[in-house]
Amino acid sequence: MSQSHSPHKLSPLANLIFLSRWLQLPLYLGLILAQCVYVYHFWVELVDLIGAALGNEAALQHILDAVAIGNARPDKLTETTIMLVVLGLIDVVMISNLLIMVIIGGYETFVSRLGLDGHPDQPEWLSHVNASVLKVKLAMAIIGISSIHLLKTFINADHYKPETILAQTGIHLVFLLSALAIAYCDRIMTTTQQIADTNHH
Repeated sequence: MSQSHSPHKLSPLANLIFLSRWLQLPLYLGLILAQCVYVYHFWVELVDLIGAALGNEAALQHILDAVAIGNARPDKLTETTIMLVVLGLIDVVMISNLLIMVIIGGYETFVSRLGLDGHPDQPEWLSHVNASVLKVKLAMAIIGISSIHLLKTFINADHYKPETILAQTGIHLVFLLSALAIAYCDRIMTTTQQIADTNHH
């Protein structure tokens, strides 16, 4: 016959320390507001891009200003200009994805369970999320964002100094190596835990 176990009663100090996790709630709410700003920015850029393609002069000038680098400013809408704007939109989407991972994954890991088990829209990665998995996924997302910025630099390579291109490439490689190191450490920790669980049983 199974016995029901009552929750362990925490001491006042332990309870206070445990409740302090809710101090992170305003931070996640702030990130949701930042997500709203990104959504607004995305639609402003998209509307201007469509307006420029349809011949709207004000939208065209805004788009040309957005892709200008220093004194180098295109004077008309070209395939390269459109590509740079679209890459900017993709950049916003990837940063937005990063925000979602931090908001949902961070809240689920460090604050409170969301109770999404069985929900049809539950993200696949959330079913096995923990601090290590979250770090690896965030690192991969940062690499994706860095790749977009590096591609934009390569497209406009004529307007950048070689030192700037090399610096951006070096930073991207550092992000890549950091992600590999984090994933490798996570694999070691997971393997060690599995071995310990096997020996325990």
